[in-house]
Amino acid sequence: MSGTESPAARLQALFEGHRLTPTQRRIAHSMVRRAADVPFLSSVELAELAGVSQPSVTRFAVALGFDGYPALRRYLREVAPAEPAPDTGSLNEYQQAVEAEIENLRHLAEVLADPEPVRRAGRVLAESRPLPVLGLRAAAAQAHGFAYFAAKVHPDVRLLNEGGTMLLDRIDAAVRAGASALLCFALPRHPREVLDALVHAKESGLAVVTVADSAFAPVAKVSDLLLPAAVGTALVFDTACAPMLLGRVLLEAMCDDLPDAQARLEEFDTRAAARGLFVE
Repeated sequence: MSGTESPAARLQALFEGHRLTPTQRRIAHSMVRRAADVPFLSSVELAELAGVSQPSVTRFAVALGFDGYPALRRYLREVAPAEPAPDTGSLNEYQQAVEAEIENLRHLAEVLADPEPVRRAGRVLAESRPLPVLGLRAAAAQAHGFAYFAAKVHPDVRLLNEGGTMLLDRIDAAVRAGASALLCFALPRHPREVLDALVHAKESGLAVVTVADSAFAPVAKVSDLLLPAAVGTALVFDTACAPMLLGRVLLEAMCDDLPDAQARLEEFDTRAAARGLFVE
C-alpha cells in the first residue's frame, strides 16, 4: 500500500481479490465509508456501523487472512494508518456535507490515477449499437444525464430509467437490435429490479459496465466492469457528485473511441445555431 493513498483507497486495495459474502461486502462498504475511523473501532462498534452481528465482523477478518478482528485492526493501525481528520468543528452541518463530498471527489481522483479501467469501459460502450443506459430511482438522474450527452456523439442511445414489467422487454429489444453492452448507474438504496435486470442482461450476452457507490455494492457480482464513486451521506438524502463526475469522465473516454464524435458535435452546433436553440 502506498503512503500517498487515502485511507479509503488503502482499504479498497486490502479487500480486492477476496470473495466476500453479501454480509462481508456490507462490512467492507461501511469500512470504506468510515476509513479514517475504522482503525479505532471495536468489533462491536463496526458491527453496529454495518448493521451486522459481531461474529460476522470476526468471520470477515478471518476471510481477509487475519486471526481475528484485533489482528485486522492492528494491521490497519500499523501498516495503513489513517490520515488526521480535518477539523470541522467550526463548520455547520451544511458545510460539513460539502467537505465530505469534496473528500469523495479526492478519492475519485486517486482512483482515476489508473485510467485504464475507464478507458476500457469507454471502448466497450462505444462499440455497442445500440447502447442501453440503465438507472432507476435514485440513479435515474445520473443515467438521464449520461444518456442526454451521449446521444450527441453516439448514434443510438436508449435510456432505461423506468422499472416495471417492460424493463426486460426493452433490454431484449436492444439485444435484438445489436447491442453488445449495457451501462448501469447503481446508487443506494439499490432496487432489486436493477439487480434482476443486470442478471438478465448478462444472460442475454451483454457486457455490463456499472457506475456504483462502492466496489462492494450488490450489483458488483453481476457487473463485468465496475467503476466505484462514493456518495455523500451527511444529509437526509444522499448526494452523488462523484458518481455524476465519473459518468462525465466515462463519457469522455467513450468519445475517444468514437471516431466521428467531434463531427457529430459540430453538426449539432450548426443545427442549434440555425434553429436559435440557445440564447447565449
